[in-house]
Amino acid sequence: MKLLFEISKEGHGNSLLAKPDVPEATLSEKASRGIPLPLPQLSETELGRHYTGLMKRTFGVNDGFYPLGSCTMKYNPRLNEDMASLAGFGNIHPLQPEHTVQGCLEVIRETEQALCEISGMDAFTFQPAAGAHGEFAGVMLVKAYHKSRGDAKRTKIIVPDAAHGTNPASATMAGFTVVNIPSAADGCVDIERLRQAVGDDTAGLMLTNPNTLGLFDKNILEITKIVHGAGGLNYYDGANLNAIMGIARPGDMGFDVIHINLHKTFSTPHGGGGPGSGPVGCKDFLRDFLPVYQVVEKDGGGLGFANPDRTIGSVKAFYGHFLVVVRALTYIKTLGAEGIRRAAIHAVLNANYMRTKLSDCYEVAYGGLCMHEFVLTLQKIKDRWGVSALDVAKALLENGMHPPTMYFPLIVHEALMIEPTETESKETMDEAIAVFKKIYKEIEANPEKLHEMPLSTPVRRLDEVAAARNPRLRYV
Repeated sequence: MKLLFEISKEGHGNSLLAKPDVPEATLSEKASRGIPLPLPQLSETELGRHYTGLMKRTFGVNDGFYPLGSCTMKYNPRLNEDMASLAGFGNIHPLQPEHTVQGCLEVIRETEQALCEISGMDAFTFQPAAGAHGEFAGVMLVKAYHKSRGDAKRTKIIVPDAAHGTNPASATMAGFTVVNIPSAADGCVDIERLRQAVGDDTAGLMLTNPNTLGLFDKNILEITKIVHGAGGLNYYDGANLNAIMGIARPGDMGFDVIHINLHKTFSTPHGGGGPGSGPVGCKDFLRDFLPVYQVVEKDGGGLGFANPDRTIGSVKAFYGHFLVVVRALTYIKTLGAEGIRRAAIHAVLNANYMRTKLSDCYEVAYGGLCMHEFVLTLQKIKDRWGVSALDVAKALLENGMHPPTMYFPLIVHEALMIEPTETESKETMDEAIAVFKKIYKEIEANPEKLHEMPLSTPVRRLDEVAAARNPRLRYV
């Protein structure tokens, strides 16, 4: 497929842009470019066909099964988009007077109340723009808390090896030393190694439950108790909250801080890098450290913004990705308490259905019931036939299905992490299961064929190592 610059012809153009309704501004000679901006020249027809062609080559949830483990690529109701498109939400300006955006402030307030109820926290900030950004803000709360008590020796954050990869990165960026602890044989936290790791230098623990293996840690109350006993705080990575929402609350498990991925759990599209929102919640004793711009009731009536007394400051401009919050509140209010619980139940049901159906061909990394996702290990398949997890992923593309997450978590060799989500039907999962089994038969019959796949996609097998090490980031 040609690039816009390759389609471009001198003199081609279109009149898609309306004439400006404000005076034209002229830049000084010093601020102006020395040469004309080399933009492609295309007609409206050429432009439309180009982007339609790109659309046809893009695979999303609207195209088919998208079991991207740890990412929760669920269907996003159109109603959410309708609400986020309302002029009263979409056409506001962040510097408007508070009295002109009372409805928007009410959205933030209601969403905070709902998330507190779902998570077991007492307050939230909506400033963080995504999950990892929320992690960083949450860990900064932990740091501010210990600093306020003069406890400067608490410099270490404990992170299990089954954690999301952003956890150690966030802790490091916040200035902590990361202490990694291994998983036990059952895929959960090794309690004895945790006991050995904690001490008077422990600032906290970062953990997601269920973890990246899709397992709910049966020792979770003991885990948080151990960290609290050492004087540390417990941070909950809410990336997998969709498996337990409406059923169990991190706040009741002993967690003090949490981030929630609104763009995963509460159904805002997040493919292609955005938009995202990673609000951070905390227990009451940490409320005063939250970032700026908390929505509060004003003495004279109505809602307004206030800054906590010992705030860590601002982690993003203004108030976060507001329209993502609108979508999330729409989703929450549409489902209601019972609907949210039912969504979690079906997410777990779907994952266990696929896990059971695939286990006669593929090896599940850790046995027993899973939560919203499960991990296959193709190490034995690779040892026997030379077919890797990457080969199977390419074969899935050939069969019109988006591959699951590959090679994650790192503690599982040749991993494929599958998350069907609650929005997929049994019929869709049966079709996907049939594809997986078809591929397994091809592995047995002709493993070399797997190295050639995909065969019929617009772009075939790429040199991914070269693309990562020597990317071509611009058209020359």
